[in-house]
Amino acid sequence: MEMLHRLDDPERPEAPANYNAADAAASFSRLTVQVGSRFSMPCEIDQDIHDSAQYGRIEVPGEATVCGTRIVVLVSKFKPLAMVAADNPGAFLGTDEARTEGELDASDLEKVEQVISESGYVTIPEELLTSRYDGSTLRFHGSGEPSWWDRFFGSC
Repeated sequence: MEMLHRLDDPERPEAPANYNAADAAASFSRLTVQVGSRFSMPCEIDQDIHDSAQYGRIEVPGEATVCGTRIVVLVSKFKPLAMVAADNPGAFLGTDEARTEGELDASDLEKVEQVISESGYVTIPEELLTSRYDGSTLRFHGSGEPSWWDRFFGSC
């Protein structure tokens, strides 16, 4: 929570003051290659995310995982924030639930989290990101109460 509060800047909802698009692209590209390498399969990516603090999305295909469920890695423009989800963010109440339900293998999760860490990112648990946003004032355009996921990975 301390890191989330430290990165929260109400004047910069989509990217931090020191954001460099070229550096973000290079870092994301390296992460994508490394994740694909660990699973011996190219990953699908999405970098066409507008009006969001999210930089991009990496999808490890289900056929490359032990349980057959795709793994999704989201990267925020607020480096070093990243998150991991089985199938899709919100499909489970975090990676622990996905593992308990047999949809995410511990060794697959370890591979992804190791690459994320080696690439200079920090994995923030989805359970933490779905907690109520209590940071600086945020112009939130969604319905209901905003969460930390909305702040760093959702629409601004």
